[in-house]
Amino acid sequence: MIKDIIKYPQPLSVEYATDVRAFNEELSSLIDDLIDTMKENNLDGLSAYQIGNYYNVVVIKDKDANYVELINPRLINHSGKVTTKEKTAYYGDREANVVRYEKISIIYQDKNGKDRSLQAEGDEAILIQRKIDYTFGATFIHKMSKEEKERFESLLEGGAESISDDYCPTTFQRDKILTSINVVMMIMVLNLIAHFFVSDELSKSLWDYQLYATGGVVVLNIVYFLYAQYEGRKYTNCMSCQTGNILGNCAISLIKLSLLMVISYLFMS
Repeated sequence: MIKDIIKYPQPLSVEYATDVRAFNEELSSLIDDLIDTMKENNLDGLSAYQIGNYYNVVVIKDKDANYVELINPRLINHSGKVTTKEKTAYYGDREANVVRYEKISIIYQDKNGKDRSLQAEGDEAILIQRKIDYTFGATFIHKMSKEEKERFESLLEGGAESISDDYCPTTFQRDKILTSINVVMMIMVLNLIAHFFVSDELSKSLWDYQLYATGGVVVLNIVYFLYAQYEGRKYTNCMSCQTGNILGNCAISLIKLSLLMVISYLFMS
């Protein structure tokens, strides 16, 4: 039976896949579903996780176009590294550069429960590694370098109009504004400390900076609040919890700023 493939932005489970213990008709049916879904979507590999099943099962198409089930696969050896340009059904047509092992050895079981091993290299090795990622509740985004991950995430943000209403991310673009606010206030703290070690003339300049920085932090908080409201409308399912978080971040930031300016005024003005 052809199954729907889970696709971004629907989140995958963060839990590990459950190892297969019973090699029965249910397992055979799952393997058939994976093969049917691969044929329908012209795929070279598919994990059970990708169709919403939690069993540790992967099916790949080998070099001879035969479908091979890898049940409870384990990577036991590897050698060499290669940077590949990959795409996976979960992220549609979006590609990314990922560092993979060039050659691998795995052990697994077939649908009858017989222990087997496999040595793979090149495209086949990369395919198997990508499918095994799913058995850990992960995608190839977890294998990217920091720079590549940032680039790829920007591509995902570019397709934000396709995000479903029930999706609620854990990080947002507005977090960068909070980071800027914290950096400015950290500089203000350093200025306050420096006041005790510099001349009166320079101290006056530091006090002027505190005043300008205070205005900047207030403006950044306003920008944060407005942009957060705009960004939050993309994820209507979790807007209520976001509103409390947004207001809380603004309140904490302004309280910190107020305390910092009171102390600065007492010692620097």
